Amino acid sequence: MSVDRRETDNALDPALIARFAALVGPAGAITDPEAMAPHLVEWRDRYRGRTPLVLKPGTVEEVSAILRLAQETRTPIVPQGGNTGLVGGQIPHETGGEIVLSLTRLDRIRSVDGETGTMIAEAGVTLAGVQEAAEAAGRLFPLSLASEGTCQIGGNIATNAGGIAALAHGTARNLVLGLEVVLADGRIWDGLRLLKKDNTGYDLKQLFIGSEGTLGVITAAALRLAPRPAERATAFAGLASVRDVARLFSMAEREIGHALTSFEIMGRICLDFVLRHGADTRDPLAEPHAWYVLLEISGLKADGRARSLAEDLLTRAMEEGLVRDGVLAGSLAQAQALWRLRELVSEVQKPEGGSIKCDVSVPVSRIPEFIARAGEAVARLLPGARPVPFGHFGDGNIHYNISQPEGGDREAFLERWEEIAGAVHEIVLDLGGSISAEHGIGRMKRHLMPAIKSPVELDLMRRIKAALDAEGILNPGKLL
Repeated sequence: MSVDRRETDNALDPALIARFAALVGPAGAITDPEAMAPHLVEWRDRYRGRTPLVLKPGTVEEVSAILRLAQETRTPIVPQGGNTGLVGGQIPHETGGEIVLSLTRLDRIRSVDGETGTMIAEAGVTLAGVQEAAEAAGRLFPLSLASEGTCQIGGNIATNAGGIAALAHGTARNLVLGLEVVLADGRIWDGLRLLKKDNTGYDLKQLFIGSEGTLGVITAAALRLAPRPAERATAFAGLASVRDVARLFSMAEREIGHALTSFEIMGRICLDFVLRHGADTRDPLAEPHAWYVLLEISGLKADGRARSLAEDLLTRAMEEGLVRDGVLAGSLAQAQALWRLRELVSEVQKPEGGSIKCDVSVPVSRIPEFIARAGEAVARLLPGARPVPFGHFGDGNIHYNISQPEGGDREAFLERWEEIAGAVHEIVLDLGGSISAEHGIGRMKRHLMPAIKSPVELDLMRRIKAALDAEGILNPGKLL
């Protein structure tokens, strides 16, 4: 059975550290505290870990050698991509007895085929790098996140990232054709198949997608590329209520179909924060509104149909009283400015003080009920706390964050994280939703698993973990 290595061998032997460092050479072994620091702090500063060594292997064979030695010596390994995760899954524990394995140097695009729409990219390639390589081949890699300039494709896959285009293209899981994975014992599984149909037994790659580095280390991926849109239409609309948002989404889905590639929602407070703290931003609409929708329509032909569909949708929605005001981007620069308002929402919450984060999903039809009930619960528990809801309405994923009361004490507010997030999660589960829509479980939500997974599910997950990582060396204390 797997064992939890967090509480044992807290101090690694210097001779063992030297053996690990020798596997990657001076270019891939970091022991300087200042150089290691960026690998030990989560973006939101909720988790700060310790380690005596950060390893940055340059080849798959070096990853294999590291895991063979780790298995032999029962040394815990924490795989890490771009360190943009938000649940602490990529951060070592504070005990200092784990080695961080960064995939940053595995950063090659091994192949791109624009004709068949496939790519093989190593785990350390940034998401933006994958997108650029697809663009150069006349294709689109549709996974898109605010952190795409720094997050890495291996981490995206290990956490099954979602993003703004999941409505049309699905999550990372839907974009992976095959994987190359180094197992806990150092063996390399070459599953980099480019087939769209392969019905020859268990689909092993699915075990590693979303496993958060607990079952193996993803070193490369075969990716599915989509046709590149020839045109896009981007619209920004103001609405009076979430129920109106739901009606607008139903109208858009019915009338636009698969051409509707994004449908993002944010409350007025989100835009207020962006305008207050985001440089070079302005309100696109003449008056404030309670809710905003940012939608994008794509077309494979540059025939103006995308813009026509957007115009027709806004016109009809205004006639029916759903949309109070709206604007349609007239250029690429205007579209980018609209998208920037949405992309800044995460970072502009920091200057407002403490923020409790809930990454949840509920059935789309129940989003209005969820937001209403969650708002009531937060107001009851902590008057003055400010809900900051935004997210991917089209796939039911709402980032329901709560900023501290204005002028309040940050630390006192954050001490109530479990209480307030717990109240939100209780509503989510009552509505048949999930407490983690796209960020994963990591350290933050591990203790909630018995409440959201049946005993059978947990038993199966633990059996899989034990089968693939019998010594419990891979990312211990995360997910399970």
